[in-house]
Amino acid sequence: MGNSSSSKLAEKCPMLEKSELPLVATSFRLASKNSDKCKEEDLMKFWGSQMDPRLAQYITNFLFGPLGSRASFVELPRFAELYVYTVRGTKDERINVLLSSLGQAPESESPEIAYPLIKEYVEAVVSSYMRAIRLEGGPEFKSWESRGFRIVKECIQKLAEGLVYDVVQQGTQKVTRADAERWLSKNPIFLRMLEHVFSHLFNYRNLKNTSDERRKDDSDESRSRRKENIPQPDVVLHTMLPLCEGLQYMPDYPAFTDLSQMLFVNANLPAMLQNKWRFLFSSQIHGESFSTLLGRIIDQGPTVVIVEDSNGFIFGGYATDAWALSPNFCGNDNSFLFTLRPKMRCFPSTGYNNHYQYMNLHQQTMPNGMGMGGQFGYWGLWLDCEYGIGECSESCSTYKGYLQMSATKKFTVRNVEVWGVGEKPVKEDDELEPEHSKTSVLDGNADSKAMLRMGGREQYSDGYRDEPKD
Repeated sequence: MGNSSSSKLAEKCPMLEKSELPLVATSFRLASKNSDKCKEEDLMKFWGSQMDPRLAQYITNFLFGPLGSRASFVELPRFAELYVYTVRGTKDERINVLLSSLGQAPESESPEIAYPLIKEYVEAVVSSYMRAIRLEGGPEFKSWESRGFRIVKECIQKLAEGLVYDVVQQGTQKVTRADAERWLSKNPIFLRMLEHVFSHLFNYRNLKNTSDERRKDDSDESRSRRKENIPQPDVVLHTMLPLCEGLQYMPDYPAFTDLSQMLFVNANLPAMLQNKWRFLFSSQIHGESFSTLLGRIIDQGPTVVIVEDSNGFIFGGYATDAWALSPNFCGNDNSFLFTLRPKMRCFPSTGYNNHYQYMNLHQQTMPNGMGMGGQFGYWGLWLDCEYGIGECSESCSTYKGYLQMSATKKFTVRNVEVWGVGEKPVKEDDELEPEHSKTSVLDGNADSKAMLRMGGREQYSDGYRDEPKD
C-alpha cells in the first residue's frame, strides 16, 4: 500500500493505529465490494456466517442506525469505530457500542435498558465467541473437540446468564449506564470475548486453520491483495480454552461437561495456569475408588475438581496447592468454588479463613476425605473417603457469595473428574532418578485394580502406559 494511500486512510480514520489501517481497510473493501460505501446486505453476506444472527442485528443497529431511521450505507470511518471500540476501546466507548446496538442514544445521560435485552446481547456475544473458536479450529479447541467435548446451546445460555446476572441492582429489572459501567469494569471474561469476536470478524479471511473451501477463497483474495500490494497479516487469535493433555488414547472420552463450562472455569484461573489442563482422574475411567483418586492427584500441583451429583448438578473447586495427606488445611486465597449446572457461578475467597483445601485418610479422630471451604462438618465441598458420599453445606464463610452447590446438602456422587492445571510440577527426585528406574503410577493401587476386575470393570488407564525404552 503506497504512502499516499496510507496517508489518506490515516486522515479518514485517525483513531486507527498504523498497523490496523491495512486490516480495517481491507476488510471494508471486501465487504463493500471495492466501494467507498458499504450496504447492510453486503456486510451481512460478508460476515453473516461468522456470528450469531442476533449479534448481526445489533451490529447493524450500531453501523446503520436503529430500525425506522436506518441509513442505506456505512462509510469507512464508522466501520473503523466499530473495530476500535470493541477490540481496544475505553469503558465509555464500549458502553456506547452497547447502547447503540440496543437502539439507545449513547448521549443520553440516564438511559434505562430492560435486563432481558442486555442478557440477550451478552448471549449473542458468547454464542458468537464459541462459533468463532470453532471456525478458527485452533489447537486448544481441537484438543477438546477431538476427545468428545462439544458446544451445547443450553450451556452457552447458562454461561451468558452467569456473566450478566449481577448487572442490575437487587430488586430492579432496569439497567442504567452506571450499572453497565460497574458490570463491565469487573467482567474481564466478557470483555475478552467481545474483543475476540470482533478481532475474528475483521480478521477471519486471514485466519489460519480455515476449511479447505475458505482456503480457496483466501487464495483468490490473496492474489488480489498481492496485485494491489496489500499486506496479508498472519493472524492467530488465542482463546480462553486451555490445551487438553492426557486424553490422547481416548477419542470418545465420556465427558459430562461441555466446552463453554470448561472455558468458564479456566477463565477464572490465574493467568499463568490457563494454558493447559492435564487429565488426572475420572471415576468413569479409573473406577469409583477414593484410594485411586488420591493416588492420581497427590503431588500434581494446582488442580480443578469437578463433581456431578445424582441429580445432575455439576460443581467443583480450584485447589491452589498440590494435594497431600495432612491434618491441616492448606491453599491460598486464589482458590475458588464454582457451579456449572444448573447455573454458572464462581465463588472467590472471602479471606475470612484459610480453610481452602483439606485431605486426610485412615485417621480415627479427624475427618477422612477431601474438602474445600467451610469447616469440619460444614463443608463448602466434601468428598468422603467412603466413595460416593458428598456434602455441600447451605453456607460457607470461606467463599464469597457461596450458595449450596449440590441439589441436596448430602449428595450421592455420579461422576468425579480432576485435572491438573498448568505445567506438571517437577520434583527434585524426578530430576535425579535414572529414567530406567522409574515405575509407572499405573503399577500402584493394586488393591483397587483388583476390586475393579472383580466387579467386571476394565481399567482403561492402562492404555496410558509408556512403552519401555531400550
